[in-house]
Amino acid sequence: MTHEDVGGEYRSSNIWGVKKTQYIAADATGQMFTKQHYDERLGWHKQTLPRQDVRKELVNRLSRPMSSATNQSHAAPVEKPDTFRVKPEWQLRTASQDSR
Repeated sequence: MTHEDVGGEYRSSNIWGVKKTQYIAADATGQMFTKQHYDERLGWHKQTLPRQDVRKELVNRLSRPMSSATNQSHAAPVEKPDTFRVKPEWQLRTASQDSR
């Protein structure tokens, strides 16, 4: 098995569509990350964050007891649960470029 760079993708759905947030290392030391956020209504937004901010965001999202998708506060709740996946970096970058 060979080593390849990986990143993470958090995907959620709500009544307004799909939202994706991708985290990809932006430097060789893994101290800075590119956060790529996609919203079906707004498109892609990119920013660079330090490792500790990415960690806080992921801990916050992944420790929530209930997915936004299964929240019953809307008349038509979304049936798909939120997901987090680790993917090869090339798949994340390709996905962000294809969705533009």
